[in-house]
Amino acid sequence: MSLYITSAVIIRNQTVRKNGSVAFQSSETNVHLFLRAIYDYLEVSYTRFHKMDALNKLGWAAAEFLLQEIESGFVDKESAGIVLANKSSSLDTDERFLESTKSVASPALFVYTLPNIVLGEICIRHGLKGENTFFVTPNFDITFMHDYTEQLFESEAVNACIIGWAEQYHEQYEAAFYLVQKSSMGLQEPFTIKALEKLYE
Repeated sequence: MSLYITSAVIIRNQTVRKNGSVAFQSSETNVHLFLRAIYDYLEVSYTRFHKMDALNKLGWAAAEFLLQEIESGFVDKESAGIVLANKSSSLDTDERFLESTKSVASPALFVYTLPNIVLGEICIRHGLKGENTFFVTPNFDITFMHDYTEQLFESEAVNACIIGWAEQYHEQYEAAFYLVQKSSMGLQEPFTIKALEKLYE
């Protein structure tokens, strides 16, 4: 089976790169202000964004750039999946929620005390209804993500899949999202470990 990376987005160091080129840059060093700057740049109206924690905003922003000008290329969103991973889970929000329990526990924070909520936010935004999984691993294991995604396609669990890394803890953040499809549209990069590593650099 031939699979292709049709879009790739890397967010780190106050910069968004799409398909190897800079798509957005900001002088904001604060993660919250940086993510708000991305939202303003995208010029979308999506009120749910303002309720999200930083990890969810990061994943939302990465998916937004990833699917720009290509979203209509999904064969069937009923079978479009998403597989992500990070190393800190939802620890940043967990800590803030724990701190809030010293006075009145914050329901707004509690909503985001599971890392897989970022999957839900992306699926709601883009109408994805296929397989979705969130792994917590010590680092971005590209080989594992590649092999797992291949299995999803081989078992016909998905016809398109967003895969990647969404890590945020305090002011440290990084996202690496790839759109994998059967059609050679968009970026047209063969879905290989080497290609994933090259785009992640």
